Amino acid sequence: MQRTRLSTLIDDLGDQFSLWLINPWRRVSLVLLSLLLGYFFAVSLAAIAGQAATQDTVVSAFLVLGVELASWLVYSRRWRDPALAKTLPKPVWLDCINSFKIGAVYALIVEAFKLGS
Repeated sequence: MQRTRLSTLIDDLGDQFSLWLINPWRRVSLVLLSLLLGYFFAVSLAAIAGQAATQDTVVSAFLVLGVELASWLVYSRRWRDPALAKTLPKPVWLDCINSFKIGAVYALIVEAFKLGS
């Protein structure tokens, strides 16, 4: 790829962001924000899908597909080094996806308890 000003700027921004994430408190705060965003997303989706009551099965199928895809991505064996037989540290975006998934599943469980009472 050719080195342009835009590609250099994007590379520098990515490097600065990865240096910013070295601090563990910033990483934890980003993962916590993903958890809360997943909760908000699932509550909003449940309210929108429940209001119309026409696409409930389609929305639930997409939610199950998304959760399974996220689980497959996060827990796959790609993040292990077979030569060293040890686990490599996971990138922060994988932790954020997993946290988003956990928040969404928790929100759907809470919504189910609210509807059952």
